[in-house]
Amino acid sequence: MRYGVTGNGILEEAEGMEAFRNQDWKGSVIICPGGGYQWLSPREGEPVAKAFAALGWKPWILYYSVAGPGEVLGTEPVKQAAEAVKMVRMWEPEKSVFLCGFSAGGHVAASLGVLWNEPEIFSKDQAESIRPDGLILGYPVISAGEWAHRGSFEMLAGDDLEKQQFFSLENHVDQDTPPVFLWHTAEDPTVPVENSLLFVKQLSKYKIPFEYHVYPFGEHGLSLATDEVAEPDKERFADPHVAGWIKLCGEWMDEMKKPDK
Repeated sequence: MRYGVTGNGILEEAEGMEAFRNQDWKGSVIICPGGGYQWLSPREGEPVAKAFAALGWKPWILYYSVAGPGEVLGTEPVKQAAEAVKMVRMWEPEKSVFLCGFSAGGHVAASLGVLWNEPEIFSKDQAESIRPDGLILGYPVISAGEWAHRGSFEMLAGDDLEKQQFFSLENHVDQDTPPVFLWHTAEDPTVPVENSLLFVKQLSKYKIPFEYHVYPFGEHGLSLATDEVAEPDKERFADPHVAGWIKLCGEWMDEMKKPDK
């Protein structure tokens, strides 16, 4: 089933969940696929949703707005993420809601994690209902500085480098940022690992609980790093070592979720 959120965003219950029809879900995870804010990768949507479902988490996919020719997105994607969290939490208020994203989708997720209480974007009465209980970030776009995936920031703020700096998320981490699970590959040629290193440094500074995994090898955009999502023509190969991130993430989620009542 599909639900409209702010603007053109769509929150969708993941398909192919028949095997989990009677599942007593631990909570929910909202998945934001990547694509440089220009498109949304199917490899980082439904396959990931099924993997989370197998771990006992109800998956949702957020199809946030992407930019067409000449368009600038501004804060529209983070507002859509906020609305999605609010909607899911309204349906299951006693259970945890995690926000997961890959690449530019990781930027969407992390944006809400650090900007949920930003008064220029969200009203004070919205804040508590839109704060995720945790963030799951795969090779995320984070910094608009030296290590930027510049195309993503151009989709958000145009060519103005000064305006792009607002979306440099390491600068917004504070004591109110939710816990984070983050993974990256050290040789990522598209979104350098320094993006996640900068973010983790700030999480450590503010003593935010985090789990961080850097895998030595692997192309950008590995998703689950399984045969199902492999793209050999783009050097995205199945890698059993990297594929272990989803199991580690599930264990982390179990530790971070709200206590059962």
